[in-house]
Amino acid sequence: MRELFQAAERELLTLRTAAALQLRVHLRTGVHRLRPSPHRTLRPLPSRAAPSAHWPEGPVCVGCYDAALSRRGVCDDCHTVRRLVDPPGPTATRCTDCAGVTPIGHVCADCGIEDKLYADGRCDRCTLTRRVTALLADDTGTIPDALFGLAAALAAAPNPRSALNWLRTGTATAILADIVGGRLTLSHDTLDHHPHPRAADYLRRMLVAHGVLPDRNEHVDRIRRFIDDTLEGIDRPADRRTIQAYARWRVLRRLRRRAETHPGPRTATAHARTNLKTAVRLLDWLHERGTVLADAAQSDIDAWLATGPGAYYARDFTLWAAQTGRCRPVKIPATTASPGTTTDPDTRWSIVSRLLHDDTLELTDRVAGCLVLLYAQPLSRITLITRDRIDRHDNGSLTLRLGTDPATIPEPLAGLIRDLLDTGRPYTGVGSPTDTPWLFPGLNPGQPLSAARLGVRLAKLGIDGRASRRTALIQLAAEVPAAVLSELLGFSNSAAVTWTRDAGGSWSRYAADLAQQRAHPPAE
Repeated sequence: MRELFQAAERELLTLRTAAALQLRVHLRTGVHRLRPSPHRTLRPLPSRAAPSAHWPEGPVCVGCYDAALSRRGVCDDCHTVRRLVDPPGPTATRCTDCAGVTPIGHVCADCGIEDKLYADGRCDRCTLTRRVTALLADDTGTIPDALFGLAAALAAAPNPRSALNWLRTGTATAILADIVGGRLTLSHDTLDHHPHPRAADYLRRMLVAHGVLPDRNEHVDRIRRFIDDTLEGIDRPADRRTIQAYARWRVLRRLRRRAETHPGPRTATAHARTNLKTAVRLLDWLHERGTVLADAAQSDIDAWLATGPGAYYARDFTLWAAQTGRCRPVKIPATTASPGTTTDPDTRWSIVSRLLHDDTLELTDRVAGCLVLLYAQPLSRITLITRDRIDRHDNGSLTLRLGTDPATIPEPLAGLIRDLLDTGRPYTGVGSPTDTPWLFPGLNPGQPLSAARLGVRLAKLGIDGRASRRTALIQLAAEVPAAVLSELLGFSNSAAVTWTRDAGGSWSRYAADLAQQRAHPPAE
């Protein structure tokens, strides 16, 4: 095998399109065959892989064939972006016209680019543009003004072949075709009742992002549908009326007020769902004991609390029921959050060092991980950072507004944030707007990355979002006064004071630090 590799190296310079060699084991004879490819390493090909083309140097696999056809650069002679073929090999600097060699072909009929053609003699980008036009255009072949932004976003997808696959096989594409063809009404209600809810929801995000559909709070609307499904599962009319009143006048009213006072892409609804489920469970439990809510005494509630820790979430329901005269005043203790675990400080700084200096990690994970480990930001707040909260200054510095006052970001983290601003995330959903306000855009068009998804990504790097944030908060609270912590990191005054007290500091220390920093005139 060593002699075979040495022979391959001697033949490397004679291969027209090769940058390295691959080996393939013949299925019948077991003999290795050399195959040219632009790969940088020697590795075995799939045993049953059929060659995509036969060049003078031998058969070429699909990946190497695509790489060779898509390899373009600026020609040294004509200074145009062309496929470079001369001199043979990866160091080519001239196109076929300037080199006087026979063109390889594969020229797009629409844009003239030299690339592997996708369909009908056209490259993948031009094929995508034609298929988007065929999908969204009216009978005259013109795309309506309302759909023009959507068409432009689909045609400008970062990966044209992924967008083509979505147009060919995506369920959302079929729904969009029915809407454009007039077979379905363009409305939120149509998408709400579609038999394919996930595809309909993705299409809804896309249409809302481009102004085709009016925006609405999807999380509040989903909890409304959840309430309807919950009510259908309650057989007792009296209990159904009680849950309906609780959901309408307590749960939904609170969520809508929160959505109005804190507008944003997300409204937290998990706690509301838990309260509703626990209220239904409490009524079912009382019914099994032969009693109703109006006759429930404190002894009944105490027995209910003994059924498990989740029973304490009935507190909001019983408070509302007592206030509205539906039950006697009963007491359920409020649940308190446990302090939780923390990350080992040495482990934390080791991960920070890797995030700052390991270029093999994705830029999104590097920046988000540093915001957790260094600035104690929760994942739900990191995903909602907008690009306008980052300011670049003439002196080269960069500031990020996490709270009321901007925080100056030191290098090399500032450089990573600049790169993320300039390049953006490499993966976005098909149909996403080209201009996004989010620093961390998600796969849903127009929406930021979800906190749950970011937590999964960071967990692969050994970052526990909650534990790492607690460790960072303990250190920051021990070193930074509570007032500064609140203003720079966006915490409430009470939370900042609590963490500072737990870390051994206080507001009085902040006043003492200010007094020591002031320049007093010498005493006479």
